Amino acid sequence: MSTTENRKSIEEQQLKKFQRMLETILPTNEFYRRKISRAAANLTSLAELSKIPFTIKSDLVEDQAKHPPFGTDLTYPAERYIRIHQTSGTTGRPIYWLDTDESWEWWGECWKTIFLAAGVRPEDRIYFAFSFGPFIGFWSGWEGARKVGALAISGGSQSTAQRLKAIIDYQATVVVCTPTYALHMAAEARKAGMDLAGDSRVRITVHAGEPGASIPSTKKRIEEGWGAKCYDHAGGTEVGAFAFECEGQPGGLHINELEFIAEVINPETGEAVKEGQRGELVMTNLGRVGSPVIRYRTGDLVQPSFKPCSCGRPFMLLEGGVLGRIDDMIIVRGVNVFPSAIENVMREFAEIEEFRIETFLREELCELKVTLEPRPDCESTDALGERVSRRLRERLALRPQVETVAPGTLPRFELKAKRFFKL
Repeated sequence: MSTTENRKSIEEQQLKKFQRMLETILPTNEFYRRKISRAAANLTSLAELSKIPFTIKSDLVEDQAKHPPFGTDLTYPAERYIRIHQTSGTTGRPIYWLDTDESWEWWGECWKTIFLAAGVRPEDRIYFAFSFGPFIGFWSGWEGARKVGALAISGGSQSTAQRLKAIIDYQATVVVCTPTYALHMAAEARKAGMDLAGDSRVRITVHAGEPGASIPSTKKRIEEGWGAKCYDHAGGTEVGAFAFECEGQPGGLHINELEFIAEVINPETGEAVKEGQRGELVMTNLGRVGSPVIRYRTGDLVQPSFKPCSCGRPFMLLEGGVLGRIDDMIIVRGVNVFPSAIENVMREFAEIEEFRIETFLREELCELKVTLEPRPDCESTDALGERVSRRLRERLALRPQVETVAPGTLPRFELKAKRFFKL
């Protein structure tokens, strides 16, 4: 089947699923009944999606504030729902989210796709280095492990040292965690005299929660620390697990277009961008009928492509994965830069254990400060600071203030890392 025929088949399937979903939700889901007119709902092609208004996060926050505790994006009576989770709240007030049994099954299938694409098989043992709190995080990944038929091992409530021991003792072959926490576990293992590449049986690490696992130097550091292949995925509490990295590792993430409709727009105009141009990712999920999101502006910066992949999947590819957040871009003395670009430079230095990025105003100009925490065995922190400053100047045309702090000074993170601060 040609690329054109593949795209046509995918879009036909998406349209049918979307039409069925609208037929179910519009009679009872107050949130989208207010938002979508009957005329706009009668789509004959995906090209007509633009008739439907965008959904933005503040719409959902405001709806839950006006209709506590769960808002009106509910297709069924409350007793139909079996799961509740919430957003991390890193960008404001957390949003509560409910799932029906059918929606939770759909979540599990989406994660099954992620695992199988990364080469996870029923004989694998998957260790989840996750607290299993109210954040949806890897709860759905746990369900995906069941659908794959793999052994799932919980790391909830354990310390980092206990988790490392469990990974060795249980002979785990797959580790699931944030990229930041993967690096932290590798660092703690090194301090304890452990060689994860040699002492563990881990062959695959799967990451979420932040875009680090698609940043080349971060991916390289994780793979070196664990002696395993590192795979990224993208998702969100409101949207679902919508993108995955295949074994071919094409330098980006495939959108799971059988379960989601993805658009990429100019964040200023709302118009669709062309292939190869950067823009904001807009998502519609097709299987979460109980609490759907339609044309949801994620705030994620991406670059879409439809270039062929060795895995044979014809899905949209997000080149470089999620490149950052639209609202995270900063302008430092005329230079546009995203925190992920700075992280890519930081991870090239093996001597750096952790770092922090701050912007501040000086005489009405935006300045950048980078705080480095070196590894305990770093021989010269002054020389490290000078090399980092020079590399940032060469790569990104930035001239930041660079200072170093003592080992163990900066915070560590299990979930989403917060290293970027606008002061």
